[in-house]
Amino acid sequence: MAQIQDKDKVYAFFRPYVDWMFRHSYRHIQYVGKENIPTDGAVIFSPNHANALCDAMAILGIDRSRKVFVARADIFKNPRTAAILTWLKIMPINRIRDGVDEVKHNDATIEKAVDTLQDGVPFCILPEGTHRPMHSLLPLGKGIFRIALRANDKFGAEKPIYIVPVGLEYGDYYHLWNDLTINIGKPINVTQFVKEHSELERPQLIMALREELTQRMREQILWVPDDEHYEENFAKLRENPPAPFDKFKHHRIPRWLLLIILILLSPLFLISLVFTVPLWTAWLLIRWTVKDPAFHNSVQYVWQLLCIPLTLFITLPFWMFLQEYMYQARSLKLKD
Repeated sequence: MAQIQDKDKVYAFFRPYVDWMFRHSYRHIQYVGKENIPTDGAVIFSPNHANALCDAMAILGIDRSRKVFVARADIFKNPRTAAILTWLKIMPINRIRDGVDEVKHNDATIEKAVDTLQDGVPFCILPEGTHRPMHSLLPLGKGIFRIALRANDKFGAEKPIYIVPVGLEYGDYYHLWNDLTINIGKPINVTQFVKEHSELERPQLIMALREELTQRMREQILWVPDDEHYEENFAKLRENPPAPFDKFKHHRIPRWLLLIILILLSPLFLISLVFTVPLWTAWLLIRWTVKDPAFHNSVQYVWQLLCIPLTLFITLPFWMFLQEYMYQARSLKLKD
């Protein structure tokens, strides 16, 4: 029987396009710390959860390897949706908010995750359990540690199990075509951690791993610890950001020249705007029906992913122009 982590020819065929579209949905995107990803063991990616689907896409694009993800179990209730998500290499997981009885069903998911890791396929879980478009970190769930420890029990003697902290730092949570840093931190060698803390019982071991991962994840983002003074503290961080958040490349074209080019291309943009009225109208309608603005980036990304090839890429210049115009308009508004 085929496993979720197995190779799939159709998946492999579409994967380069999906990665390409994600990279070109952001104005600047950079991966920092790829050398921290272990090559001698099982890898569990642990990113912060700030931007719905785009978080998973950022992890998928780290390299060309297959990766398996988890998502909240309630979106798997429809059989057709469940089949599509499984093909996309996403497994269901119940959260504590779904009820204690539901969480008990996670045993099967944990075993599938362990099998995935044993087969050498990286696994990704967003341990906060829910997205939060803020530069902070919610308490981490225990699922990621149960998976890591179960994997260590099963094959830790053969190869080490690592949890890799990843910080996803968005220049804008609600609009594509902005900056995105994917900061990959030093991994936790779970196998070694267990040996060094052999005196701890399982619950204590989970708590110790939780504290260690929380600290390492905080180091990968522009972390603001105080919600009460959030805006003030974040403004200070942005004025003097630590590495690697100070490494965004400037646009190769000077801004004044870029604005001139956009003005000169305005007639072309307006023509494409007219011919693509059904597409961008449908996109706006879909976007407006999504109440949580943290999903807007994901909705736009999926819409572009689907509609651009359906129109034989004729609409690609329109989307690129539109996003650049919107970016420049937002920049001028922020200056005002």
